[in-house]
Amino acid sequence: MTDLQVLTDRLDISDLITKLFVYCDQLRWTDMAEEVLTEQVYFDNGFGGTPETRPATDITADWAEGLGALDAVHHQAGNHLIDITGDTARAHADAIAVHLKNDATNGKTRWFIGSYVLGFDRTEKGWRINHFEYKLKVIDGNADLT
Repeated sequence: MTDLQVLTDRLDISDLITKLFVYCDQLRWTDMAEEVLTEQVYFDNGFGGTPETRPATDITADWAEGLGALDAVHHQAGNHLIDITGDTARAHADAIAVHLKNDATNGKTRWFIGSYVLGFDRTEKGWRINHFEYKLKVIDGNADLT
């Protein structure tokens, strides 16, 4: 693999990580399933439950339901550490998410701070996320947005 190909792959993967968070904030669930995730994704949301391989469309449907009742969602991500091995890759990313619900009476926002372990496959359509693990570090604010 040439240095140029490695650089191109790193940029493509970094852009894919950005799409993961921007598409979530913009509620672009079809784009998320089609442009960001593989059809099946190993998924651990970091909030309990059993980590398992799930269809991308099920994951995005859960996100649509959980985030659809909010007035705004914002992710800020960075600290991308990307390791590429041929047609697979792993990345670390840190992120802060803010959820806003204007009619909550115990505080209008909740903040999540955590890290992600993301896995990638090179597909016919380009790089896609096939592995999603969230490592929650901090919840602040009105956690239940009540």
